[in-house]
Order: sequence, then structure tokens, then C-alpha cells
Amino acid sequence: MTTNNRANFGTKLGAILAAAGSAVGLGNIWRFPYMAGEHGGAAFILIYLGCVLLFGAPIMMAEFVIGRHSQSNTARAYQKLAPGTQWRWVGRMGVLAGFLILSYYSVVSGWTLEYICAAGLGHFADKGPADFVNLYNNFVGNPWIPVLWAVAFLLITHFIVVKGVEKGIERSSKLMMPLLFLLLLVLAVCALLLPGAGRGIEFLMKPDFSKVNGSVLLSAMGQAFFSLSLGMGCMCTYASYFKPNTNLPKTALSVSLIDTSVAILAGLIIFPAAFAVGIQPDQGPGLLFVTLPNVFQQAFGHVPFIASLLAVMFYILLALAALTSTISLHEVVTAYLHEEFRLSRGKAARMVTGGCIVLGTLCSLSLGVGRDYTLAGMTLFDLFDFVTAKLMLPLGGLFIALFAGWYLDKKLLRDELTNHGALRLPVYGLILFLLKFVAPIGIAFVFINELKLL
Repeated sequence: MTTNNRANFGTKLGAILAAAGSAVGLGNIWRFPYMAGEHGGAAFILIYLGCVLLFGAPIMMAEFVIGRHSQSNTARAYQKLAPGTQWRWVGRMGVLAGFLILSYYSVVSGWTLEYICAAGLGHFADKGPADFVNLYNNFVGNPWIPVLWAVAFLLITHFIVVKGVEKGIERSSKLMMPLLFLLLLVLAVCALLLPGAGRGIEFLMKPDFSKVNGSVLLSAMGQAFFSLSLGMGCMCTYASYFKPNTNLPKTALSVSLIDTSVAILAGLIIFPAAFAVGIQPDQGPGLLFVTLPNVFQQAFGHVPFIASLLAVMFYILLALAALTSTISLHEVVTAYLHEEFRLSRGKAARMVTGGCIVLGTLCSLSLGVGRDYTLAGMTLFDLFDFVTAKLMLPLGGLFIALFAGWYLDKKLLRDELTNHGALRLPVYGLILFLLKFVAPIGIAFVFINELKLL
């Protein structure tokens, strides 16, 4: 393994929590529960877990191997492992994807801060469904308030990243991830105690194999891939901070388990609460910022303080989930600028934050006053989402699997996964088979499906 004075995570737990924080995001809170409910409940969850094990975790292990062995940012990692080849573009694409995602993701992340304040100040009290729709539309359409919140969220992210790996990223992960789980558990208990909550549990957890078809399989594969933050350089960059004795397979499985647990707990909040008050959950930002405020108000509005407290807790939960992701996205680009252009960490972080503020402002405005300005029928926000989620990330994951499965020296791969023989890994052959065949084929099908070519 290459040795240098590169920063490391101080503890194994810190490494796992940081990587898990990268994977956990807003998509866990609304997309996974909704897809599970619509595609067979527990049947979808079982298929999703199978997809995580078959190609999500192996690709994560591959990113871990590439990052830890190279001890470099995701762009230089491929240059070190495949000098003089075109593989270097895989790392660079990951850096670009991270930068673009951070730019528009910070917009929605900023909305969580607005809703924390709105809930805390009692603005949800005595509101009906139409009021929450108007509240959301007026906020998103405002030309400057969403921008200010997006900038605030980026500055919070910047403050943590500029502190460094151990004092910034690891320390914040050790604080935020346990708090996130505590909030999840408290909110889930409150939702499950509501009269009529059983219908929501049934909606999410009852297996309905009649809904399982080829489209559901592809949806589960796509959710597993995107939920684990694969293909955007986050896991590769974080792995470059792992210590030599970090158990890479165990860390990958731990991250996958934490990520899935958050998604299932979110479902145990959303669906019991929604069904208890007779509201059918919908998909997208509307679920988080229109439907759920209405749910809290109807379910607990008879005790305004409790309704406000639970709403504040929920939006703090969303903010934490978003922040753990924005930190990892910011670090991908910061590490790249810091190492490739020999900039100080502070200057590199400032450049990333400044660039994202500019693009984030444009993305925010494209949802409001600038929504009439489109490219290929999409606003700038939607364009960034399409290019990254449906093009760059699937391609990145595909190339990572091909690189690790076909190009990378197999002795190097085995040595990294077993810590040079210190760990037993009887399933090494299976992992290699998954990387060479199963993961590339699965990702190719997801890619084709996302582009509506099937």
C-alpha cells in the first residue's frame, strides 16, 4: 500500500459512521418508503436487500479498495492504479458529479432549515391542506429566501469540511448519526402509537408479490445503487482516509445495513402517520414539504406544542440526513482541488463553496422566477438532476465494477479486501464474480431503464 502523511479517520466507528452518513440522505426519507409501498411492500424490501448484496456492496468494496490503496482523491486514484490509460476519466467524472449534485442538493437541503423555523414559530398551526400547498409554492417561488437558506446550508457544510477529516468530518459524523437515529426512533414510536397506524404498517411491510415484475426489479436495483452514494467519488475519497487495518467488507456491509435501516425507519414514521389521518402519501418534495406538515397538524394539532415539536424534530432529522451527504460531496471536490492543484484545504473548500453558491443560486431561481427558462424542456435544477442521477452515476458505477473486476490486479484486490491475509474472506471468489458480471449487467439494465429505452 502507498504510504504518506495523508489524514486518517481516528477510529473504525468514525470511518463507518462517516461512510454511512454519505449514503444516508433525503432519498432515504421519502423515496425508499414510497417505492416500497407502491411495489409490494416487504417484497420490494427483500428484493432491494438482495440488490444491495449482489451489486451495491461489491461496488462499494471496489470503491473502498481503489481509495484506500491509492491514498488519493478519486481523480488521482485511477491515475495511480492505471497510469497512462483513460480510466482517469472515471475519477474525474466522479468529482464533477459530486460538484453538480452538491450545487442543486443544497437547494432542497436549505428548505429543511426554512421548515424547521416555520414549525418552531408555529406557522403550521390551524393550517389545512390547501394552506400547506400555498406555503410551499410561495416559499419556492420567492426569489431570495430559498437562496439564502441554500447558502446557509453550504456554509454549514463548509465549516465542517474545512476543519479536516478527523476534527471535522469524523467528529460531526459521530454526533449527527446517533442523533439522526434517536430522532428516527422517537418519531417512529409517536407515529406507531396513533390510532389507525396499523394500515400504514401494512402498506409498507405486507409482502405483495403480485406487484413484483421486471420494472420493480429494476426500480429496486436503481434505488440500491443511488441510495448507497456509489459512482460519485464519495466512498472512494472517504476510503482514502481509512487506516490499513480497516475491514473493508465489514465496513461496506455495515454502511449498507445502516442506510437500509434509516430508510425502513423513515417508512415507519411516514406511512403510519399518514394513514392514521387518512392521507395517501405522494412522491417527491411534496411529501416532505406539503403532505407531512399536514399530517403533523391533523394528527397532533389538538395539542399545538406537540405538533410543533414533532414537526421541528422531523425537519431537523431531514437536515441531518442532508448534511451528512453534503459533507461527503463537498469533500470529494475539496480533496481533488487540494491535492491536484496544491491548494490549502481552506482555499480549496472556499472555491467549492463559492462555485456551489453560484450554481445553487441559479438552480434555486430556476424553480421560481426562472422556471420559464429551460433546456431540453428542463429547468436548470431538473437538468442537473437528470445528468447526474440518470447518466453520470450509473456510468460511474458501471466503470467502477468493470475496473475492479476486469482491469485491477487480482492480487491487489484480494490483498486489500483481506488486509494482506489478516482477514478471512471465503466469499472473495463470489465478490469477484459479482464485480465482473452481475453488477455491470445489473447497472446496464438500470441505466437503460432510467433512459426509458426498455
